[in-house]
Amino acid sequence: MMSGFRQHLSKRLTRDTVLVAMALGLILNLIQINLEYFKARDSMEDEIHALMDISISPASQIAYNIDIILANELLDGLLKHPAVIDARIIDNEDFTMAASSGRSPDSPYRWASDLLFEENRVFTQDLQTTQHDNLELGRLTLTIDTYHYGVQFLERATYTLISGLLKSLALSAALLGIFYLALTRPLLNVIGALGRVDTKSPEKTRLPLPRTHEQDEIGTLVTIINQHLNTIDSSLAQLRAAESAMKNHSNHLEHEVKDRTREISEKNEALQRGNQALIKAKEEAVQRARTRASFLANMSHEIRTPLNGLLGMLGLTLQSELEANQRERLDIALKAGENLLCLLNDILDISKVEAGKLNLENIPFNPRKLIEESASLHAQQAHEKGIELVCDIDPTLPDSLIGDPTRIRQVLNNLLNNAVKFTEAGTVRIEASHDRGSLTLEVTDTGIGIPEDSLKRIFSPFSQADAETTRLYGGTGLGLTLCQQLVEHMHGRIQVESEQGKGAQFRVSLPLAIQGQYAPGKLPEVAESLRTIGVALAIPKSNPHRRPIERQLSAWGIPTREVGQSKQGILIALIADDDSSGMAVAKHWKGPGVVLTDRLGAHTSKLADTNALNLPVRREELLRCLCHAAGLPWGPLEADSNVDLEPPAADLTLDILLVEDNRVNQLVAASILKKLGHRVATAQHGREALEAFESGSYDLVLMDCHMPVMDGYEATREIRKNPSLRDLPIIAVTANVMEGDKEDCLACGMNDYLTKPYNRSRLEEIVNRWAPMPPATSELP
Repeated sequence: MMSGFRQHLSKRLTRDTVLVAMALGLILNLIQINLEYFKARDSMEDEIHALMDISISPASQIAYNIDIILANELLDGLLKHPAVIDARIIDNEDFTMAASSGRSPDSPYRWASDLLFEENRVFTQDLQTTQHDNLELGRLTLTIDTYHYGVQFLERATYTLISGLLKSLALSAALLGIFYLALTRPLLNVIGALGRVDTKSPEKTRLPLPRTHEQDEIGTLVTIINQHLNTIDSSLAQLRAAESAMKNHSNHLEHEVKDRTREISEKNEALQRGNQALIKAKEEAVQRARTRASFLANMSHEIRTPLNGLLGMLGLTLQSELEANQRERLDIALKAGENLLCLLNDILDISKVEAGKLNLENIPFNPRKLIEESASLHAQQAHEKGIELVCDIDPTLPDSLIGDPTRIRQVLNNLLNNAVKFTEAGTVRIEASHDRGSLTLEVTDTGIGIPEDSLKRIFSPFSQADAETTRLYGGTGLGLTLCQQLVEHMHGRIQVESEQGKGAQFRVSLPLAIQGQYAPGKLPEVAESLRTIGVALAIPKSNPHRRPIERQLSAWGIPTREVGQSKQGILIALIADDDSSGMAVAKHWKGPGVVLTDRLGAHTSKLADTNALNLPVRREELLRCLCHAAGLPWGPLEADSNVDLEPPAADLTLDILLVEDNRVNQLVAASILKKLGHRVATAQHGREALEAFESGSYDLVLMDCHMPVMDGYEATREIRKNPSLRDLPIIAVTANVMEGDKEDCLACGMNDYLTKPYNRSRLEEIVNRWAPMPPATSELP
């Protein structure tokens, strides 16, 4: 709160106003004094000239008559003027005829007068008479002291300054009183009223409204403060009511507590026993959690081990000489097993699920190959239901994009699985294209469709269109939820359009960049002659598979024609139970060759002819069939890392110790390593591995982590105890995918980490990474 006059607002306003007024008054007074100064100088000049004008006539007569007595009388009369200190009449020969002088007065302010008006001034005027204008009689000379005029000016200036100061002081007093009465005192009253407010009961106080201030700012301030006091009053009333209710409730609780205390005291012993049981239950829960984690790890190992063996044997089989149909079926089986393994990895990766993390890869992949593999995987299920699964991929789709192929495959497989599951008749179509940095996947079906009111909830967990759908088709309702989460994590978008009874269309857009320079798939040089041969189509235009075949042939520049228009070129004929025209045309075809295709795979799967094109169409298979029918050599459009019929021998032959307890995995890994040109010795467990080092030496060890007798961790620690084996590369091999497995392997002394199943490319990469440097060879002289 303000205290003291110096802090009053009226004093501050008065001070500021007076300072401004005094400054303006001082400037005006100085201007006035300056004008007075020039006026005083002019007045002095005029007065002396008037005195001389009065004296010039008698002085001229005196000089003419040379009357010395009258001259002295005239000069003495001039000296009576307070400013004249010397008067002289000088004849025409510059001799003083008469003179009279006086003294200048002394004063402490004389310096100021002399500074402003000079100390002395001399005035001279020639003497002449009216009768003798041309007669030079001499001159009258007066010397004046300016102090007489200076002191008058200083007195007036002093008066002006003092009066201005007094006026300012009077104005200050008046303004101080006005401000105090009009502003400060009402504010002090308001402040005093606020100071008297009791903080314990502020609702009893209201500020008085100052008189004559009802409509100004002070009145508005008081009104607002009173409004706030009213609000405080209402809030305090509510608070006290709540306090009263709480007090009543507290009393009620107190009575209840007293009643329950007696019961609690009686049951205290039982609660203590219960606490002991809870502690024991907690310990059991912790133990169960540990057992659960161990069970998951063991289950991961036990389930993945036979699956890894299955995938390894399929991979080995694919590396042998096979017919095209056999290779395709085994390849589909391998891809299905790999998809199953990916699903198992997702289920068993507990650490990622509990942490809520989803790690995405950003690697190159072939989108066409991924889509065709997914279509082939679901083709059998579609064929069994009598549904046509159509794969219609834009021929200009880039062969290499940057993204996460595993997650994209997971989204596409979920959409295809739903489409096939909810379609009883008709077609399921996959369309893919890439434009402006975005990959677009569309899955369209002619199934049961989705009601409009269910479209908003189909992406919710555990939700399907309705209960009837769940009862008829089964499913958990998690597929579309997972699709949406994966697409959003990849910064994409998933949309659905559907009408009940007319099918559904799911569209996925993913921002994926092209790797390297974009170049659409072209025909190999050996197949250039296909453009001259051409293709004749014995496929109805209404058949949904015709469009993808025509688009791809057109992109390759291979001309197509109808069977009825020409009998030349390679025939692509459709065979089916309800239409024998395709088979009839094929039997009598005279062209270079025939490619038979089947709508539902019921016939081509039984044909030994290598020119059988299974549906949905795959670009690689279409080119193979065309080249085979035309008698042309055929090679794949791109290298397939999973199929290598004749792997090149390794640059350096290594002695590798494979420590693996599973016989199937031993066979798979040993076969791959031998095909890479290495020598392989095997051990069933860690103890046999230690014994193997007693009888031989090895360049690298592949160590399984979970084995009987002695596991890989303990065996590695025992090997590292031997100084000569501390630098030996030991690669951990395990089927576990739990969080922390890699860290455990490195902590016990292993150099690297490899997960099952055994894959030729990954196995070759890790062996080459840790292979010892070949010895330097000296050149012959």
